[in-house]
Amino acid sequence: MQPSSFKPRLSFWQLWNMSFGFFGIQFGFALQNANTSRIFSTLGANQDDLALCWLAAPVTGLLVQPIIGYLSDNTWHPFWGRRRPFFFIGAILASIALFLMPNSSMLWMAVAVLWMMDAAINVSMEPFRAFVGDKLDPSQQTAGFAMQTFFIGCGGVIASLLPTFFADIMGVSNVPVNGAIPDTVRYSFYFGGAVFLLSVMWTVFSSQEAPPENMAVFEAERAKSKGLGHALREILGGFGKMPKTMVQLAVVQFFTWIALFAMWIYTTSAIADNVFGTVDAQSAAFQEAGNRVGVMFAVYGGVSALAAFVLPVFARMTSRKFVHMSCLIVGGLSLISIFMIHNINYLYLPMVGVGIAWASILTMPYAILAGALPANRMGYYMGVFNFFIVIPQIASGFLLGYITKHFLAGHAVMTLVLGGVCMVLAGLLTLLVKDEAAPAAKAVAVPAAA
Repeated sequence: MQPSSFKPRLSFWQLWNMSFGFFGIQFGFALQNANTSRIFSTLGANQDDLALCWLAAPVTGLLVQPIIGYLSDNTWHPFWGRRRPFFFIGAILASIALFLMPNSSMLWMAVAVLWMMDAAINVSMEPFRAFVGDKLDPSQQTAGFAMQTFFIGCGGVIASLLPTFFADIMGVSNVPVNGAIPDTVRYSFYFGGAVFLLSVMWTVFSSQEAPPENMAVFEAERAKSKGLGHALREILGGFGKMPKTMVQLAVVQFFTWIALFAMWIYTTSAIADNVFGTVDAQSAAFQEAGNRVGVMFAVYGGVSALAAFVLPVFARMTSRKFVHMSCLIVGGLSLISIFMIHNINYLYLPMVGVGIAWASILTMPYAILAGALPANRMGYYMGVFNFFIVIPQIASGFLLGYITKHFLAGHAVMTLVLGGVCMVLAGLLTLLVKDEAAPAAKAVAVPAAA
């Protein structure tokens, strides 16, 4: 890998090509986030058990991400490079899972496919974060993560709107027949599987990777790293060597992702109950609530796509951690406000605030972190950093259902309020983070023109 001082400045279109795969990756995640609880409920899951059913996703990330990061750090091929083999393999597996998910006929099958789908998406996604650190000088890293966030937003908008598009424009049935997944959801997942594969392949075949600066040293280090025992020691040993900035960000991430997981799990149930007045997953009203939640998620995805290129400007004017703190507080207050809204047409307003927070969540922590990591372990530490995404999700999986049932009287909308409080707290904790590379990152924070 080239040292930072020798990394050439990339053009706008080079940044575009290396980030385009995230459009498909977010297509998969958006379909998963907006529709998984709906699928589980349609197949008979109790609201109290939804969080437990979702546990497959974060547990998979906990296992997959540091391993894939470690493996990609120690991979080099003259044609495929370092990260792109994992983009390629993950895209194929994730596309297969997206085709299987809406054809689940029983709850346990849907949970099993979620496990497979999340593992495959993580195989593709995790090296993308290290890809930015590999290819970009610190002065362009914020712009690189912002470009990824732009595609995440665009993919999220389109994927979240698909069930409504198929129902309202194409006239496809949105009602479950004999307990099966509605056709609107099935067709959305089929389309998403194709988009996932094609967009990731675009990045795989349109972007190149620079070889390690000293191949002899790289090969010697890779030879020493062979063997399962050594790999496990390296993976586990890195936890004790995390940079201070990473530890500080981990606390912020913990409360941030509790909020996001609460939103993804409970928004459909919350809107069905709080706005449509139903908790019956087989009813037309519940399925309509599911479609409306897709539109709400499209709003926050669209806002994040627009905000992705505005936030670096504000970060240059102030600081990355100030921008992140502000965005999280806005997002948290927006989540809390959903409790007070009973008209579906006004529910899109708080999603603007959530979208601003989402743009920052996908950009600022990674930009701050990239400047604090050793270049030769970028993939590994990006994988470890994702532990602090999946650990709060696992905690949420075990606790949110119990809290909702026993402390919030079964009202899922109050779980969203709890999530909002956690996001505001995460914003305040950002004040404790030290941004090591802030001066360099402020130098140039927007992509160059082609």
